[in-house]
Amino acid sequence: MPASKYDKWPATRMGTSHRLWSGQAAWAEIRRVAESRSAAPTVVVDCYPGTDIHTLHKELGIAFAGYTVIDVEEEAARPTAEIDAMIDQNLTDDRVFGVMSHLRLASFYREDRLKEIACIAAQGPTVIVGWGAALAAPSPDVLALADLARWEIQQRQRKGLPNWRSTNFDEDNLRKYKRGFFIEWRVADRHKQRLFSKLDFVIDTNASTTEAKVITGDTFREGLAITAAKPFRVVPFFDPGVWGGQWMKDVCALNDDQENYAWCFDCVPEENSLLLEVEGEHFELPSIDLVFRHPRELLGELTFARFGAEFPIRFDFLDTMQGGNLSLQVHPLTEYIKDTFGMNYTQDESYYLLDAAKDAVVYLGVKDSTDPDEMVSALETASTGSESFDAEKYVNMYPAKKHDHFLIPAGTVHCSGADSMVLEISATPYIFTFKMWDWDRVGLDGIPRPIHLEHAKKNIQWDRGTKWTTENLVDQVQVIEEGDGWVEERTGLHEFEFIETRRHWFTKPVLHDTQGTVNVINLVEGSEAIVESPTGAFEPFIVHYAETFIVPARVGQYIIRPHGQGEGQKLGTLKASVRGTERPGFGK
Repeated sequence: MPASKYDKWPATRMGTSHRLWSGQAAWAEIRRVAESRSAAPTVVVDCYPGTDIHTLHKELGIAFAGYTVIDVEEEAARPTAEIDAMIDQNLTDDRVFGVMSHLRLASFYREDRLKEIACIAAQGPTVIVGWGAALAAPSPDVLALADLARWEIQQRQRKGLPNWRSTNFDEDNLRKYKRGFFIEWRVADRHKQRLFSKLDFVIDTNASTTEAKVITGDTFREGLAITAAKPFRVVPFFDPGVWGGQWMKDVCALNDDQENYAWCFDCVPEENSLLLEVEGEHFELPSIDLVFRHPRELLGELTFARFGAEFPIRFDFLDTMQGGNLSLQVHPLTEYIKDTFGMNYTQDESYYLLDAAKDAVVYLGVKDSTDPDEMVSALETASTGSESFDAEKYVNMYPAKKHDHFLIPAGTVHCSGADSMVLEISATPYIFTFKMWDWDRVGLDGIPRPIHLEHAKKNIQWDRGTKWTTENLVDQVQVIEEGDGWVEERTGLHEFEFIETRRHWFTKPVLHDTQGTVNVINLVEGSEAIVESPTGAFEPFIVHYAETFIVPARVGQYIIRPHGQGEGQKLGTLKASVRGTERPGFGK
């Protein structure tokens, strides 16, 4: 295993003309600008749901002494019972899965109360704070957004934070997440996108509301524009699990606070953060803001036309080294996920083995001899807890070694076995896993993990038996092209899947071209590489072993070569892109 300098806090460095304020100095700067524009200003501090409104309201009350400070959520939101009734059909009774909401934020508010707040604001200096504050004052003297990454929201929910306007403090975290994923975050994202071009300030409350950091709207917008024009990384986050392992602790230099680490999400822009380095300090933003603000530059015209402002490719780690098997599972077919959950595309995926112990295996596809009714009956019996499921009787087991790539189109029964380190490359709808069998385990919270056998039965493709799986999903490597000091290979994915993957082995520089679509890359072998522009369009970008990075479509041509400790080594990169959206010459 190569020594690694895995960077857990990658950032885009901003120039010296940009400013960052924190704590009371931040509020003082907002007040100074407001009072330079009006003798009786209206200041709007809109928020992402999950922001600590109570503390923020208190801080604003101190900083804006003499102003009327109004919590728009307390004063104008509809009663909790009305909101619950409004979203009930989207929530469903399921513990994990709901239906995508198309509601707008104004639906959660009383129009008459918003007008009353506007009247109060017209009478003297006023601060309006809360999710939806901009609804009460569409043309304020100062507009600020307190933004928050979804991963931070989840950490707060685990500590007892309820959903927005809810009293579910002690509810199962999966249900809290469901309410956010299917409803709150969808509504909030529609709302905040409308504010981006008008923002005077952006507030980072991820770490602390009492010591919140503030940048100007111009710095926010320029930071996103700079990031969309160069290779970059989002901030990875790590989480333990019942099957988690020990590999990431060493390679990613993680602390020993957790017994294991199961997941690392290092390219999930919906939930990861993006860091701007301003005056030597990190300012944290949800990385999805970049997708919303610059979808064409980031994704490419054809990928944007196909998916809209959504980042369709996900890279993450699944660490079972000295751990256990993942759950036996299947992902929904496209028609099913659209009709049942309101998602536009499904969770095709693949397992790329970054590392594997001697006896590592991947479970993939059903055996040719499998009788569907018999297997389903055995799964149903196992779900009652009365008898374990004999996975080896019904599901193929393939030996797994380092750098193997297993392809998993939706509808294929699968799971990674113990003692593997998987780089999972998949489409982004990442919670749509139908567990069928979880090896008689409970979750870290002591509650049995949810089994979704009814969903699974409607999606298993029984014709993907041993022969078909072996011929289509295992060891599909093809040499595409060779040059001086490099080889390019196609490693998948299956023609049913929209993601194309290419692996490069190299000891010398390799010329790449985005061809007008976003590239997502991981350094799967070697200590260190550098990404450079042939024309000097961006600063050289250093990557280390196991780091995932994104190359926006607009970059066009770029070079990856060994660097630092990687010089003299044979390096490997695995690159993913959206198949069928390449436009030769578009990025040049």
